Amino acid sequence: MNALKAKLKGSEPRRGASFALALSSAAALGLLVGINAVPASHADTPTPLAAAPWAGYADLIEQIMPSVVTVTTKINGDGERAARPPGFGGMPGFEGGDEEMQRYMERFFGERGMPGQRGPMPFGPAPHGHGPMAGAGSGFIIEESGLVVTNHHVIQNADKVTVTLNDGRELDALVIGADPDTDLALLKVESEQPLPVAEFADSDAVRVGDAVIAIGNPFGLGGTVTAGIVSAKAREIGAGRYDDFLQIDAPINRGNSGGPTFNLKGKVVGVNTAIHSPTGGNVGIGFAIPANLTQKIVADLEDDGLVERGWLGVHIQAVDDDLAGGLDLEEAKGALVARVTADGPAAAFGIEQGDVIIGYDGKAIETLRDLTRAVADTDPGSGVEVVVWRDGEEQALTVEIDQMPSEQTLASVDSDSDLDDGTPKLGLALARLDDGIRSEMDLPKGVDGAVVTDVLPGSPAAEKGLRQGDVIIEADNQAVTEPKTVADAVKAAAERGDKAILLLIKRGDQDRFVAVRLDQT
Repeated sequence: MNALKAKLKGSEPRRGASFALALSSAAALGLLVGINAVPASHADTPTPLAAAPWAGYADLIEQIMPSVVTVTTKINGDGERAARPPGFGGMPGFEGGDEEMQRYMERFFGERGMPGQRGPMPFGPAPHGHGPMAGAGSGFIIEESGLVVTNHHVIQNADKVTVTLNDGRELDALVIGADPDTDLALLKVESEQPLPVAEFADSDAVRVGDAVIAIGNPFGLGGTVTAGIVSAKAREIGAGRYDDFLQIDAPINRGNSGGPTFNLKGKVVGVNTAIHSPTGGNVGIGFAIPANLTQKIVADLEDDGLVERGWLGVHIQAVDDDLAGGLDLEEAKGALVARVTADGPAAAFGIEQGDVIIGYDGKAIETLRDLTRAVADTDPGSGVEVVVWRDGEEQALTVEIDQMPSEQTLASVDSDSDLDDGTPKLGLALARLDDGIRSEMDLPKGVDGAVVTDVLPGSPAAEKGLRQGDVIIEADNQAVTEPKTVADAVKAAAERGDKAILLLIKRGDQDRFVAVRLDQT
């Protein structure tokens, strides 16, 4: 050992020698095994090992943390629960479809469990008589006057909403409006003093690889900070018609819903909404609603509590290679019109079943999402040019876009029925099961009923997992022959004072009874 020390001492560099100072035993060992000498001109240049320690995010967190809040809710203990967000509902017992997506994509319904609860948190209704359900999610303040952004599913069906500030103050919150299609909600709280606010970034400028910080209330623990990067942009995860998520790997969990993801300038790039999780916990794949979309939705909600979207009035499907060949299209693109809604804008201005929409308002339509987003962003009443592929050639049509039917319209089970007399709404739009629809759905001639054409997100029907394409074949133990049969059964059940109506649903080759709550509101 003394000999080794002497050898090392003898090899100690003299002033001006062309060796870098050994910073560790590993570096010293490197000198012994013949690492090349460093030129004298670079002797004072810091190496990565000699760099100053990383300062972390502490200064930034001190700046942005006050704008992040905890959102807690209470729901009356009458056996009801919050409905699942669009795209994640499921009818137990039916295979495939939404159930597979539900297993693949776990939304943060842990907000519907008691804060701090361990293990899986229930999706289903609270047992009768167990009292109010409590939930906790996240949010952030966007105006000093007290406007707070969160997720729709955090506050859905809540009887009371409370916002807890970073300094511990609890403020009652009013729900200004909510948009189930994008899973966003806007709250209002009153404070005697100005509140700290978070600013939005331009999410279109976000790049894959940008560093981000997520802040929220996972598992009811309170303000928690995690960091990561933007993993991908424009993700479609099957959550609804307007999927367009930032994917992040900053760990987020149950309770982070509605909280912000910041960039390193302290501005919000997205609203944390969903995770990919086979287990229910974080696996490094989270999704945030982009800031630019959030700002647009929030502005609409602040205006009148509603989001106005354009409506074309068509049912569309993707064009695959086989369809493209049959339609004489050079490539699989566009949106194939599977059905035209009667009395809708498309029908009025000449769009036909079998058309492929390949252009809209001067922009090429490559996928279904291109069309749904473009139409939704169009101001109702605007005239736009729609380019369709028909009979082997392009045709340009001018269509006046209408406003998407209101929730009240969609909630009626049949547009031909007079249900404005206080009759409960199931949240379904139904159509007669004619030969065209029967053929399209590949249903045998012996199947009769009313086909579900739309389901209102957050409605009693959505709670039970009904979805477009289901066929109601019995309502209240009566055979259904047309939508009016369902409407009459709902009315009769309500007059008897029933709290739910029993429906027999056919989906594919499976039948199942479902009790749908009669919503008296």
